Amino acid sequence: MTAMATTDSRHRIGDTAGPYDLDQLDTPADELANSHLDLGSVLVPVVEGGQVTVEMSAAHEPEAVYLVTPVGRIGVHAFAAPRSGGLWREVVRELAESLRAEGAQTSIEDGHWGREVLAKVPGGEHRFIGVDGPRWMVRCVASGPDGDSAQLAQLARAVLAETVVRRGKEPFPPREVLPLVLPPVLADQVATAQQQMATENGLGPDGTAPASPLDAAPAPAAPTVPDVVPGGAVEQAAAATVFTEDLPAGEPELLEDGAADDGAADDEAAVPPPSEGSAMQRLRGRKRRRR
Repeated sequence: MTAMATTDSRHRIGDTAGPYDLDQLDTPADELANSHLDLGSVLVPVVEGGQVTVEMSAAHEPEAVYLVTPVGRIGVHAFAAPRSGGLWREVVRELAESLRAEGAQTSIEDGHWGREVLAKVPGGEHRFIGVDGPRWMVRCVASGPDGDSAQLAQLARAVLAETVVRRGKEPFPPREVLPLVLPPVLADQVATAQQQMATENGLGPDGTAPASPLDAAPAPAAPTVPDVVPGGAVEQAAAATVFTEDLPAGEPELLEDGAADDGAADDEAAVPPPSEGSAMQRLRGRKRRRR
């Protein structure tokens, strides 16, 4: 059976029950503020020593947020799902078929929550990990170069283990991406980047050419960062890099709008029992012991 986030009791970050539903979480908001990057539908734990990047669409609108680490890039998205669950089971099959059709070498591996899709492309690889929750599915995509597969997989699972989903009450069709909302500090970074892009293209803030160079609005001032935990989510968001690029090869967007089939297909592989301590805590513990 597919692993599914529990909803019958309260939880705190690190109790091995993640990814979490925000409505079932007892971790104080002030703790989450510096440990997690709040993106609206998902709160993603930042990685020590990592960086935050925002991917812009061709229309210069924020499209995705990634954690960039020395071993690869990690992105987390939440999707609406039917109450019956089982969406990741369907997506695994569709994803593997699509990746193979695009020429990637794909394989299915058993991870902490069940099936994971690994796609190898020239020079790198992408790992897709999904977990079903109450009316949502969360998907983690980890992309990196050849040679760092084990370390990147470990880090991606650690991030997903402490991810929090904010589903909300608004109805969404199954498979629809839940809204991405940038936190104020990160939104300021994006606004600055948008203004710089417009200025470089000789455009004013409304996207039209100014009457004269003096009519062009100055770039917004750098955002003010409050007193925060060094290296925490707020600090990383304030130092985010904003860029525009196409999705890497082997990372298609397969979750299109449409109802999911509630019928069960073949059973999922057995899920190994969680070990003591959250995945992120275990990873941090190993790092400390190596120092």
